[in-house]
Amino acid sequence: MRRQIAPEAAPAVEPPASVPASVPASAPPAVERMRTEFTFELPRGYVDGAGQVHRTGVMRLATARDELVPLRDDRVRENPAYLSVVLLGRVVERIGSVTDIHAGVIEDLFASDLAFLQDFYRRINAEGHTRAQVTCPSCATGFAVDLAGGRLGES
Repeated sequence: MRRQIAPEAAPAVEPPASVPASVPASAPPAVERMRTEFTFELPRGYVDGAGQVHRTGVMRLATARDELVPLRDDRVRENPAYLSVVLLGRVVERIGSVTDIHAGVIEDLFASDLAFLQDFYRRINAEGHTRAQVTCPSCATGFAVDLAGGRLGES
């Protein structure tokens, strides 16, 4: 025979004194949203089949699946250096007006743009932001720059 304990009646919950009267006690706490998409500007730009140059784009955070699926790709198995091309093809959402981003588009980028995207991927996925702390070589003043920035030499 099992004993059952009847639950006690829960006391009425009053809002803490620090909550303003205008906020109802049942209001959910403010939810901090995680940033999952990051804009960037390529140093040179992607040139599409019509000759139009596309520089601005959006990259999303990578998931575990994004990092695992390319490992089964035959191109990556034959040449491990191709991993970053396939991976970037999965996480770059848009470059200019081009929304169908795949490994073929990434292959057609200039080397400086590919290097930029590889570094950008590392920054947003490992560090969670695109800022870097730098020091002026002339005056030794430290400051932060946003590496998602613009053209070569800009921040």
